[in-house]
Amino acid sequence: MAIYHMSIKIVSRGKGKSAVAAAAYRSGEKITNEYDGEIHDYTKKGGVIHTEILLPDNAPAEYKDRAVLWNAVEKIEKAKNAQLAREIELALPVELTKEQNLFLVREYVKKHFVAQGMCADIAIHDTNGGNPHAHIMLTMRPFNEDKTWGDKQKKVYLYDKDGNKIYDKKTKQYKCNKAQTTDWNEQTKAEEWRRAWAEYVNGILEHNNHAERIDHRSYVRQGIDQIPTVHLGAAASQMEKRGIRTERGNINREIEVTNQRLRQLKARLDKLQNWLKEETENTEPPTLADIITHILSRREQTGERSNYGTIHNLKAASNILTFLTDNKIYDMAGLAEKLSTMTDKQYAIRDELKKVNRRMATLDEHIRHSGNFKGYRGTKAQYDKLYSQYTTIKKAGGFGSERKAQKALATANEYYENHRPEIAMYDNAEKYLRDVLQGHFDPKKLPPITKWQAEREKLTVEKKRLDVEYSKLRTETAAVEKIKRNVDDILNEGTGTPQRTKKHGIDL
Repeated sequence: MAIYHMSIKIVSRGKGKSAVAAAAYRSGEKITNEYDGEIHDYTKKGGVIHTEILLPDNAPAEYKDRAVLWNAVEKIEKAKNAQLAREIELALPVELTKEQNLFLVREYVKKHFVAQGMCADIAIHDTNGGNPHAHIMLTMRPFNEDKTWGDKQKKVYLYDKDGNKIYDKKTKQYKCNKAQTTDWNEQTKAEEWRRAWAEYVNGILEHNNHAERIDHRSYVRQGIDQIPTVHLGAAASQMEKRGIRTERGNINREIEVTNQRLRQLKARLDKLQNWLKEETENTEPPTLADIITHILSRREQTGERSNYGTIHNLKAASNILTFLTDNKIYDMAGLAEKLSTMTDKQYAIRDELKKVNRRMATLDEHIRHSGNFKGYRGTKAQYDKLYSQYTTIKKAGGFGSERKAQKALATANEYYENHRPEIAMYDNAEKYLRDVLQGHFDPKKLPPITKWQAEREKLTVEKKRLDVEYSKLRTETAAVEKIKRNVDDILNEGTGTPQRTKKHGIDL
């Protein structure tokens, strides 16, 4: 069924990323990065069913060429930590055809990005594994009217009370602040884009007579008492479709089971709360002591065998009395307070499980990428060594250097082709770990795998503790349901019912 997923990321040079590399990978093309000379060849990548570039009015027509566009971006951005592109990833509704999804993405991108002055590079992926999605790479710098790149930000000078610029003697410059030339980076934009995508999807689903709808809001904002599942991603989704269980898939299965248990428990607690409220409003119910006394004396009062045997009567009374005593409950008000506490405990368990599951999913990603980083760094190092030999020979020049350089390049390329998957996994792992560890990342050292594994084991213990809490809560709920049944028996039984008062036409 249709699901809501939108992730918004920045392709940043400061984090070791390249707009050219990102565009080549998402489009399944071969593009040379003119900024560093690296060739990014993803022509063997499968699942790319459509690519296209949409340009705003002020963009040069040659930017329709993917290589030209993103090399122009790499060239205009001079800073070593420059933000090169914004990437938006969207889950596409499986209910729609490929043509309908393409129309959906295109119209959404035109209105919310291209019309605002951004170039949009669209790539739609679908491996027929039930996870169609779109990657949208967006430029982050506006265009001038003459079709040249504009500024991301401008200086706003500060003036004194006489209207003169304020000069800073220390910096030997006029004081100023920097202001963004567009509103594309404002925090409100993300919410606007997320909401708009949900509206577009729901509109086309309704237009094509599909009942499914999506919502960009979190479960908390929607008022849904449910633990959200984690996003599988393309690789894990494909593995799950082939029957291969993944870490994230296992977490989602656990979450589904937990959600079902919590929903069942919530329904039971809601039913008890409603019953208690109704009885309190409509009648003056018997005291809890009346309930226990009535259980024990029912057979003698009615003169005939009760549905309860004598032993059952004693067990029921004993269990109820134990529960009431342990929880210091003496009347129906105390029972209501206990129910309220039980409900609060359920929500506390749910909230703790949210944090635990989310963190475990994150740790699983840390550990998986760390394993790839550790396992394939030797392969990557060998490729880098071979490619370095090629660049060294090429720079040295001299007699026969071109032939030697081509031979060295052929050797490097052959090694790359033989080890493409391992090198790709290493590259992905390195980029991921750079993002996670940021300034603490050192490619010469292993990431803190042991620390992450220890934290995950600790969280596993925490999950078991929460299971124990849940089991205890379920037992308490059953005990209160037992009391409810006996209260109902007393209220509904004509003979031997403790006489109380009459309200709303009910004899007690």
